[in-house]
Amino acid sequence: MQKLRLGIIGAGTIGRLHAKNISLYIPEAEVLMVADAIEKAAQSCAREFGIPTAVTDYHKVLNNEAIEAILICTPGSTHATIIREAAEKGKHIFCEKPLGLDLKEIDDALAAVEKAGVKLQVGFNRRFDPSIHKAKELIAQGAIGRIYLVRITSRDPDIPSLEYLKTCGGLFFDTTIHDFDMVRYLTGDEVEELYASGSVLIDPELQKVGDIDTAIVMLQFKSSTLGIIENSRRAVYGYDQRLEVFGEKGMISVGNRPRDLVSLSDSNGVHFSPNVFFFPDRYPEAFVAELRAFVKSVKKDTEPPVTGHDGRMAVVMAYAAKRSFEERRPVRLAEITDKKKGGTDESSSASWGK
Repeated sequence: MQKLRLGIIGAGTIGRLHAKNISLYIPEAEVLMVADAIEKAAQSCAREFGIPTAVTDYHKVLNNEAIEAILICTPGSTHATIIREAAEKGKHIFCEKPLGLDLKEIDDALAAVEKAGVKLQVGFNRRFDPSIHKAKELIAQGAIGRIYLVRITSRDPDIPSLEYLKTCGGLFFDTTIHDFDMVRYLTGDEVEELYASGSVLIDPELQKVGDIDTAIVMLQFKSSTLGIIENSRRAVYGYDQRLEVFGEKGMISVGNRPRDLVSLSDSNGVHFSPNVFFFPDRYPEAFVAELRAFVKSVKKDTEPPVTGHDGRMAVVMAYAAKRSFEERRPVRLAEITDKKKGGTDESSSASWGK
């Protein structure tokens, strides 16, 4: 069986994680080249995971005719450009979230993908978590009947560096974007309107980059279902990832993953182990499963399970949340997508207005 030949662009945390998973768990694929603007990062990744070539110019990956597909693991502001360039070179594409930080650039990239006839899968890994996947199946089977309310809690263990925050596009594009995708995935419904509120409560340093560290987003779906997303950049007790879907027949919930299943009972009560620290430990199976799905999509010539449309809709929701936060009012998603109503398809800035 011929392996799918891959190139990785970006050798930071997520690029290294994908390189590791491919080398250990996905025999149907192999990585021929890794690129990173920091030479030491590219070389270290190549050395550790047996990748033959490390470069600093990602165009060398795109120009390598032996490479059939690429993984884009660079800062979000670069994604749309690399997608477009990769499509023009006939490469299949797996791209981490977000698809980009400008809707016009995203639309240009998606048009290039369609024109080239290549696959594009977006890295919303949580869809592939076994517990979340089971929750989705139960909902689809009608286990809780009509959905009334979706609630997602997503809290990181600590605030990223200021250098990272300068390029990620802000909380809604970096963190909440996973939750925007998750509410669409779980409900099979589209959000019609949302209201976002946020503050800097944890670290005043975020004000230097115009970001926030704490937010709540209230959602109104087309079906009249309601949703609540709450985010924080720092939870002192570890990575906090919980969701509930409440309906006419009951409720489905997915909880946190502890570091182990050991409990201690003593005179002071019952004590459990803390949550795992961050996303690589919370979603290890999901990261492997999403890449397996991408490889299968390319080899079997089937539609990827997370499409460019899915990626674009999450960005639209992020822009609606940004506008709602800045203008302190509910925002309909149509305002973002309809150019006649002042939408952001033409040009958008990733920076915050306040």
